[in-house]
Amino acid sequence: MSSAGPPQAAKAPSGGSAAHEVASVGAILLAEPRGFCAGVDRAIEIVEKALAKFGAPIYVRHEIVHNTYVVNDLKAKGALFIEALDAVPAGATLVFSAHGVSRAVQQEAIDRGFQIFDATCPLVAKVHVEVAKLAREGFEFIMIGHKGHPEVEGTMGQLDGGIHLVEEVADVARIQPGQTDKLAVVTQTTLSVDDAALIAAAIKARFPKVREPKQQDICYATQNRQDAVKLMSRQVDVVIVVGSPTSSNSNRLAELARKLGTPGYMVDSADDLQPKWFDGCSRVGLTAGASAPEILVTQVIARIKALGAVSVQSMAGLPETVKFPLPTGLRMDNTPSGATSS
Repeated sequence: MSSAGPPQAAKAPSGGSAAHEVASVGAILLAEPRGFCAGVDRAIEIVEKALAKFGAPIYVRHEIVHNTYVVNDLKAKGALFIEALDAVPAGATLVFSAHGVSRAVQQEAIDRGFQIFDATCPLVAKVHVEVAKLAREGFEFIMIGHKGHPEVEGTMGQLDGGIHLVEEVADVARIQPGQTDKLAVVTQTTLSVDDAALIAAAIKARFPKVREPKQQDICYATQNRQDAVKLMSRQVDVVIVVGSPTSSNSNRLAELARKLGTPGYMVDSADDLQPKWFDGCSRVGLTAGASAPEILVTQVIARIKALGAVSVQSMAGLPETVKFPLPTGLRMDNTPSGATSS
């Protein structure tokens, strides 16, 4: 789920010289799964249901998800995206973004009397709950994540102190916890699975008694999209990732392709595609970050077809059937409050 902070994937200026356009692409291979995850679906639906029920404007703290198209579409429907709560008038309806917020922001919103709907991804909220529970037991924390990312700020903001951020292996040697008998690791949900594992190993080597999550905090959708890119990269000449520059999970997909030896580029829309990326390419791999809608994938396919692609093939992939329920005040039926999956 993902603000400025994570390193950006390669992204050239939009457009491209028409004189350079070539018809060299033979086929497009579509990653499965790709695009929206359950947390993103839920967050967008919360804003849309709030608009339908209460009317515009609906205030949203931070981008609901990190995608330019999604944010602009919701703006057109009446959503107003803000960072500071003092920009929200008394009595207004406020939605917290999918990335989660700190306890201080939650309390300020309550104190100001807003009608609040929390679109925090349930998998991020699970990390918040774990941090609060272990803190009551006397634990300090090491968080693996990107400084400045709103999810990291929200998770670290669950506590007043005793949580130490590491972004890379070298950071592990620099942190100085107040004690090491009760130390636990948590991670941002949208990290590179492989990079996070290396950092976690370094933490374990320095602090052998550290408590690791029972299940890794990196979410199923991030894992699945990275696994698909690993499979796809071996079969294509270039990987295109649809996602906005602020999207952590999208950036990680393009980075992963490059680490595996396949050129990887991230595009916010079809207009960002550069014909020169496809010179000599017989097969293009295409995927989308968890906050990127399928309409953008469709537009990218059309643009690559204009450059000569003659077929589109989907990979076999892991089906995703997770669905998270809406907050009680926005449900139109008596749907139980638990998440469902099959």
